[in-house]
Parts: sequence; structure tokens; C-alpha cells
Amino acid sequence: MLEEAFNRVCTKFKLNLYKKIFNRFENREATLTAVETFCMEVIYALGRPTINQFAYFVQISQANAAYKVASLIRKGYLKKERSTEDKREYHLVVTEKYMEYYGISYDYVRTVMGRIRRRFPQEDVEKLEQMLRVISDELMPEIPLPGDGAVSGELRS
Repeated sequence: MLEEAFNRVCTKFKLNLYKKIFNRFENREATLTAVETFCMEVIYALGRPTINQFAYFVQISQANAAYKVASLIRKGYLKKERSTEDKREYHLVVTEKYMEYYGISYDYVRTVMGRIRRRFPQEDVEKLEQMLRVISDELMPEIPLPGDGAVSGELRS
């Protein structure tokens, strides 16, 4: 069944991320809580959102979002950059420290994609990429991401 196969793949990616995060807790390297990790994942995926856009997307109050952002800035995972269009507005930008932390989940994606390229013919890999783009761009309109065309308008609060 398609749903079951897709769910298994998604679950394996999530479990790999959680395993890596818990490993960091075990080794006392983690400075992000689980909720902060989720916040950083969202901010990174949204690609330089404002605090308002972040709050709107995760459906929390602006005050709660500001509190979480301030903590992530103090820990060195985020910084705020002034907008070039509107000097009153700041965009959230992930730091190199976070990118090193984020690598724990992206490394596995790279590993699996390498295995896909070795296992399947090039035309199948290209078809899979095309299908994934259609799924992301057309079949999942509820979750806009940068590059989908709808993000700037839909994330405005």
C-alpha cells in the first residue's frame, strides 16, 4: 500500500533525526531542547522568516515566538538581520553553529540519496525527483516553503 510505504520512509527519516538528537543529549553536546530543535527546523525550512511569520506558521503567540527566538539567539543558533526593504523588520537567520548541528539530519538524507542513485537507473532517479517536486509544489499547498511561490504572501501576518 502506497500510504504505508511512504509513512515508513518518513518515519525512518524522523527516527534517524531523533536518534542523533538523543545521542547528543547522551554525550552532553546538545544545547537545544527538543522544542528548540523543532523551532530551528521550522525557521530553517521557512528561509529567513520574520518573528511574525514564524509565529503565524507554528500558530503560537508573537510573544511566545519572541521568547523562543531570544533563547535561540542567546545560544548562538540564530541571529536577526535587518530587512533591506523595510528597516523596521528583522529576518531570522540560522548561524553556522546551527548548520553544524543540522548536519546530523542532512547527512542521512545525503546517504540515502546516494544509495538511491546507486540502486536505481538514472531515469528512475529523475522520475523520483520529478514526482517529489510535484508532491511538494502542487500536492502539499498547506505547507508553503521558499521556492513554492506562495510563501511570501501566505506567511505574512
